[in-house]
Amino acid sequence: MIVDTQEKLKELYEIDDYLWLEETVKLLKEKQFHQLDLPNLIEELEDLGSEKRHKIESLLEQIIRHLLLLQYSHEEREQNYRHWESEVISFRTQINRRMTTNFAHYLETNLNSIYQDSRKYVLKKSGLNTFPLECPYTLDQLLDEDWFPEI
Repeated sequence: MIVDTQEKLKELYEIDDYLWLEETVKLLKEKQFHQLDLPNLIEELEDLGSEKRHKIESLLEQIIRHLLLLQYSHEEREQNYRHWESEVISFRTQINRRMTTNFAHYLETNLNSIYQDSRKYVLKKSGLNTFPLECPYTLDQLLDEDWFPEI
């Protein structure tokens, strides 16, 4: 299907966004910029950036959660430490595959907020109140595939 006007492309977006995407990519490859549905293209690009940032943030939150449980949940450690450590390794692998300079700066800037969300989760999950108020880890430690806190 060839969409030859911006209006038809805008209508297509409302009906079938995947087909809209295929047509948009085709127009971009053909350098048919005047036919692009720019408002929806801009929205999609912004959403894509937000999704990627959210994924990176979520992975870091998971790393922090598991490190906190590993370091401070003494009663459950013996039974769960292998699981917690393997989860940290998995999340670090995933985050490091996606890491860019921009994402690293974003995580560094938002580390305290991400830590507070992680802390709130482990407080509720564990029933413990032993977790530090401030993040005890640096971003470098959190992303280092070989680093674990002293137990």
